[in-house]
Amino acid sequence: MIHPYKNSTPSIHPTAFIANDAVIVGDVTIGEESSVWFKTVIRGDVAPTKIGSRVNVQDLSMLHQSPNRTLLLEDDVTVGHQVTLHSAIVRKNALIGMGSIILDGAEIGENAFIGAGSLVPPGKKIPPHTLALGRPAKVVRELTEDDYKEMERVRKSYVEKGQYYKNHTTLGKTL
Repeated sequence: MIHPYKNSTPSIHPTAFIANDAVIVGDVTIGEESSVWFKTVIRGDVAPTKIGSRVNVQDLSMLHQSPNRTLLLEDDVTVGHQVTLHSAIVRKNALIGMGSIILDGAEIGENAFIGAGSLVPPGKKIPPHTLALGRPAKVVRELTEDDYKEMERVRKSYVEKGQYYKNHTTLGKTL
């Protein structure tokens, strides 16, 4: 369901797949070939949420903000199932593992990987090309070629699945 809030209506690229039970409200921008999966909530009723191209926000995730703190997901980001993102910055090609929580002012570097179930506290900066995990998240190592290949495989599979659902089913149609 797509809802305006006050003077803001979500801006969603026509090639994006939005599951019919996702909720997107207010000042939200979603780029081309991105996908927002089942039971996800993206609220832009406090500050803007900007989602780049080919981003996948998987099932049951929650995206929100604090006043005057934009939530930004650059291009080619993967957001795993049941992730909470709140007024953070997630740089290009990063992957946020399932069940993770990324809080206000945190910044996830380009090509960084946040392990499943991690908590990135307010203001924490995760460097590019690293694996961070835990509660609170700590960098444990640099990424390997196998990590990059897996991250790319996931990204590409979600672009492909999103386009399939958008073009071959009624799940991506707004009623």
